[in-house]
Amino acid sequence: MKSVIRCSVVFILILNFVFILSGQSKIRWAKEGSSYFKMEEGELMQYTLPDNTKSVFVSKTMLTPTGASENLRIRNYAFSNDQNLMLIFTNTQKVWRLDTRGDYWVLNLKTKDLKKLGASLPESTLMFAKFSPDNSKVAYVSNYNLYVEDLTNNMITALTTNGNRKLINGTFDWVYEEEFACRDGFQWSPDSKQISFWNTDANQIRDFYMINNTDSIYSQIIPVEYPKIGYPPSPVKIGVIDLVTQKTVLLKIPGEPNQNYLPRMEWLSANEVFVQQLNRHQNETKIFSCNPTSGDAQLVYTEKDDAWLDVYTPWEDVYALDFRHKFTFVDGGKAFLWMTEKDGWRHMYRIPTHKNNGKEVCITKGDYDVMDTRWIDEKSNAVYFLASPKNATQKYLYKTSLDGKGKLEMISPTEQEGTHDYSISADGKYAQHSFSNSFTRPLSEWLDMTTYKAINESKSIKARLGEAQEEKTVEFFKVNTSEGIEMDGWMVKPNNFDPSKKYPVVFYVYTEPWGAEVHDAYGVADNGLYSGSMREDGYIYICMDNRGTPAPKGRTWRKSIYRKVGVINIRDQALAAKEILKWPYVDPERIAVWGWSGGGTATLNLMFQHPEIYKTGIAVAAVANQLTYDNIYQERYMGLPEESMADIVAGSPITHAKNLQGNLLYIHGTSDDNVHYANAEMLVNELIKHNKQFQFMPYPNRSHGISEGEGTFEHLSTLYTNYLKMHCPPGGR
Repeated sequence: MKSVIRCSVVFILILNFVFILSGQSKIRWAKEGSSYFKMEEGELMQYTLPDNTKSVFVSKTMLTPTGASENLRIRNYAFSNDQNLMLIFTNTQKVWRLDTRGDYWVLNLKTKDLKKLGASLPESTLMFAKFSPDNSKVAYVSNYNLYVEDLTNNMITALTTNGNRKLINGTFDWVYEEEFACRDGFQWSPDSKQISFWNTDANQIRDFYMINNTDSIYSQIIPVEYPKIGYPPSPVKIGVIDLVTQKTVLLKIPGEPNQNYLPRMEWLSANEVFVQQLNRHQNETKIFSCNPTSGDAQLVYTEKDDAWLDVYTPWEDVYALDFRHKFTFVDGGKAFLWMTEKDGWRHMYRIPTHKNNGKEVCITKGDYDVMDTRWIDEKSNAVYFLASPKNATQKYLYKTSLDGKGKLEMISPTEQEGTHDYSISADGKYAQHSFSNSFTRPLSEWLDMTTYKAINESKSIKARLGEAQEEKTVEFFKVNTSEGIEMDGWMVKPNNFDPSKKYPVVFYVYTEPWGAEVHDAYGVADNGLYSGSMREDGYIYICMDNRGTPAPKGRTWRKSIYRKVGVINIRDQALAAKEILKWPYVDPERIAVWGWSGGGTATLNLMFQHPEIYKTGIAVAAVANQLTYDNIYQERYMGLPEESMADIVAGSPITHAKNLQGNLLYIHGTSDDNVHYANAEMLVNELIKHNKQFQFMPYPNRSHGISEGEGTFEHLSTLYTNYLKMHCPPGGR
């Protein structure tokens, strides 16, 4: 389950590291490109390059409302097109995964006037506020309805009035947010006269009920509209509101709304909206050009895949508060850029927006995957992107011609082997370059993008590399299974390792299509749940990426798992483990495995399907039965149940639970809205049925991340560590 691992302690550590690397969560480039903004101690600072001089752009005083004793705490911010106004997001609350609900204020940067938006609406209920292109209004969502507020008189107009938990305007239901990263559900037209928005009708989606037994004497029921695999999705439509007439036109996208998805929308001009449609099987996508006045839709592009088509990949920063799926239009709107795997690798293509705008062109060519785009430079006919043609555990910046006629050019320094990322200014003149590897703490520098050299050599990554390097404790290796599958892995051996002794091995697994875990990046092998040091205590800690994980190894590697989740990934892991058991310093009687969510699912499958290998397992928030998970994720990788029930059964841990022989600790939060607690009870019943003894730890009223409540992490960490030490004792023998 894709989202599962995101919420684990280990993934949170890695996620924080990724944000540090990208720099995008820390800085924001100014529109003119030679300066950037950064929040420091409650104030917004502006840094100007190349000297990197610092000045206060928005002070605490400017952020303090009239009559208030404290300044606003900025969670996110945006500027109007004329750069005179600043939109401030504060007092935020979490909606499923991210803080996307709160209060919005507008700061006039010239007059210093600070006004709160949505004065007549409940506190902390506004979502996704954004300035109109002409800077005169702000639109936002509150309680499932769309509003627009005039900045000259603060008059609020409700653009929709029928919204509720089951009829959602301007944002999305649980599953669209979880599986498509769709949160912000409306857009201004370029002329500020219209607003397009998604409308989700979840009335036909059954509620899954979570039960809160801890906050009152009587239990409280928490309903979540949650479409399980095999159930059709919520019908989703896109409407366009004319702000003058207040009339709404629905775009006439062909096909049944409850058998298709609409994950992407973008205005090309005031007279044209582009929409991506994905069929329910998620193996065919269509791009439509729509007229916002008539609603008519014309097919522009279509693509099919024998397995599935990705809307986004784990290489993208989908956790940014302002992330949304965009069409990137080029050549004055005559074409858009599109990522596709149709030649066997993930490449960028130029797709004409209309038939008379030329032909489709492959921009990036070769046996490598484009992991993510960093900058499009139309003036210089160049595109900058991240890739790693030679080592799937690493990441570098490359450049090629935007017309598809150029050669591949590596920009990252060849001597800095590891993980690179770049945040490039709006004009492409400067960039923040970040780097780390498994033994080098994250470093960053400011680059002159005309030379790709550091602006200040004394503060360059090269100059500081030595001071950031630590002992090399992580070893990268490749293992070849008996079926000829080569898998990348990392390993951490114990302190004072003695090859004449035998040591216990703890395998960390995820294995599913959402996450690859073997990265040459700092902190990759940290186990945040273990209390103490696995290395000092005497464990060998190992992780390997099987087929189906999203490593940059081409389409065949990634999509070989189609309709085989719980089978091919488990076989690859087990066969690789068998090779590792041949190493003379591995103790075959002390083999443990653990994982969270999709990794918890893999842990159960490994324990049940290969009890001859794995003696101890710790599974957290696992999907025990694939029929319990959401339709978008599970149908994408496994197909519809009426077509693939045998595959779904074969890949579900509950099918194999009767084979348990080793020591199993199963952990789940009872208020998990992602992987429902029902999985735990189904699995417990099956284990009881076969008289299989195990340890079970439910965490009352905790969600998928099991992070709520005082003392929770310490308890979870202690439980995990004690169980591992008891059943898989550390140390060489």
